[in-house]
Amino acid sequence: MSGKTQAVLYSEAEALLKSLLEKKAGAGISAKDRAAIPPQEMPVQDAAARSQNMEEVALGYSEAQARVEAERCLGCRNQPCVSGCPVAVPIPRFIGRIQAGDFKGAVDAIKETNLLPAVCGRVCPQEKQCQAECTLGKMLKRVDAAVAIGRLERFAADWERKQGRVTVPGLKSASGKRVAVIGSGPAGLTVAADVAREGHEVIILEAFHKPGGVMVYGIPEFRLPKVIVQAEVDILGKMGVKVECNFLAGRTETLANLLKKNSGASPVTSGYDAVFIGAGAGLPKFLGIEGENLVGVMSANEYLTRANLMKAYDEGRAATPMYRSKIAAVIGGGNVAMDAARMAKRLGADEVHVIYRRTRGEMPARAEEIEHAAEEGIIFDFLRNPVRFLGDPQGRVNGMELLEYELGESDESGRRSPVAIKGSEYTAAFDTVIVALGNESNPLLTRTTEGLAADKRGRILVDEKQKTSLDKVYAGGDIVLGAATVILAMGEGRRAAAAINELLAD
Repeated sequence: MSGKTQAVLYSEAEALLKSLLEKKAGAGISAKDRAAIPPQEMPVQDAAARSQNMEEVALGYSEAQARVEAERCLGCRNQPCVSGCPVAVPIPRFIGRIQAGDFKGAVDAIKETNLLPAVCGRVCPQEKQCQAECTLGKMLKRVDAAVAIGRLERFAADWERKQGRVTVPGLKSASGKRVAVIGSGPAGLTVAADVAREGHEVIILEAFHKPGGVMVYGIPEFRLPKVIVQAEVDILGKMGVKVECNFLAGRTETLANLLKKNSGASPVTSGYDAVFIGAGAGLPKFLGIEGENLVGVMSANEYLTRANLMKAYDEGRAATPMYRSKIAAVIGGGNVAMDAARMAKRLGADEVHVIYRRTRGEMPARAEEIEHAAEEGIIFDFLRNPVRFLGDPQGRVNGMELLEYELGESDESGRRSPVAIKGSEYTAAFDTVIVALGNESNPLLTRTTEGLAADKRGRILVDEKQKTSLDKVYAGGDIVLGAATVILAMGEGRRAAAAINELLAD
């Protein structure tokens, strides 16, 4: 990034937009002209300042920036960007509305297929999906030179909310049918919206005390403010969707009983015509090495849930304790690892190391998140992996033994496999270890539901319509995919909702 301030970036965009509009009014703008428009840089907080606060890092486009960036779109007839979007947002159409300064029209177009644009615009890996297919990016031979679709989506959604012009989707007449949605993450919220639009009653059954799933417990405030998630959830409330928190499906009530017609039971716990399972993948993976039971060794799931959902960082008001670190290590190279490392920095650690057994080029985390972490002083220890964790006489972690690696041949994912270097072991001091190696499916529902088929990893098996092995039961998101992205979960939710609506129409 250039290091330019928000004021400078906004001012430059104002001047550029003026010249572009003059050119459009005259000779017009050719595809070559559009390709020459510089990508609009996202203004961000200063790195030193933001590493000490929980406020959102990215500050958002101004109206002028959004319109300039939108003018870079070539308006391709074959719309390759749409095919790269798991929920098929009409991307050229919404960008065309931004070009015209019709920001409400832009967000209305997005919401035809995506009810969570403010979330997706912030956290989806557009560089691997819609922007990877962008013709402009391919012309310029750089995915980071593609049209910034995600940033434009965020801008449109934020504009609508700030203007107080959020509209509630229209609903069909009440059908008398009832649907239970287990989990209020992106898949569950998508199903709830699409099913409610058809006039069916929807109740979301959420295990935690707040709705939002991974968007509230997993993604930090500085990347996705929780007021944004709540605003998206509030739209569902206005559509008549009810949320029942502290309801652990499989324990509070079994899946079989949810589908039973029991006149004497609570309407929350029985009498549904269909059930969608969007419980996510909340079972953290560990390394299975010596010392993982030491105090100070924890999963990123626990660490981020305490900080995000329970706001343990707010010591003056939060009752939840937070483990204090001086030298923290995060094991892993994905977005969750970046979130945990950047959170540890904000919680006062003097040093935070990300330990990853490949190199930066192989890291699955978004490039922007890696760059932000590096700017904030996170130290990357590449080609390393722990062999065992070391502890003091009180059972607290005080270091680890690490092994060095080199890269070998590529594996099935296309990334070069790490190969251990014999005799390269060494020790390093750490008082906190956060394991961020992904999550597996929680086995509770499969263990308490006879006949619900799952694979050996506990992921629920579904057909092409997201139907499970049980009648009237559908599933999607991480409980099916394993740990995936918000937008992929939403794509599964849309397919499941279409199948449920088809079922209930009979």
